[in-house]
Amino acid sequence: MRSPNTDIHSIHLVFFSGFLLLLSAVAGAQEHYTFEDLLKDSRLFIQQPAGFVEQPPAVNPVLSYEHAITHRQKKLTVRYAIRPISMVKIDYTDPHNAAPEPNHLFPMLFQSLIADFSRGGSSPSNEYSAADAKAKFNADWAAIAAVDITPEFSPEYDQALILALHKDYAADAYIIILYDDYQTVKAEIHRALNSLKFK
Repeated sequence: MRSPNTDIHSIHLVFFSGFLLLLSAVAGAQEHYTFEDLLKDSRLFIQQPAGFVEQPPAVNPVLSYEHAITHRQKKLTVRYAIRPISMVKIDYTDPHNAAPEPNHLFPMLFQSLIADFSRGGSSPSNEYSAADAKAKFNADWAAIAAVDITPEFSPEYDQALILALHKDYAADAYIIILYDDYQTVKAEIHRALNSLKFK
């Protein structure tokens, strides 16, 4: 099934003198991609955790996402956003330096997303070691952050965990787990964090 957000998929990054100004999904691309297409192009596979059902994605002003699941009994939703490296387009205005390499942008993009998601306050984040990123997700890099989620991304929830994954020449992928009370959904969150991996 195609979502309202699968028309995106050139990803547009605008830089000015080396600083990231904008991260947006450019709508109206000629090709349309299903979530399954993006998984294949990004060399990713998903295993839906038990107790969840699919939820249709909705247009979102903070971050377009292509797949979502919600728990049958508990207040918990998981959204997935996939950005294949082959679809990243960069505008770079500094004539004295080469444009950034798409495979080297993932830490900056992650921090930009944290700022976009957060409604203020502390947003603790942590990078996995290279060994753990490889062992857990078959990724070259992975990081996680906890934020007080902005209502523009989700008015129904107060908190979110953002897991970012990167594999060179494959994709950046994001799992956004939305909840209110961590202790009541801790086990389900753990399963969700392990639902998406690179092949």
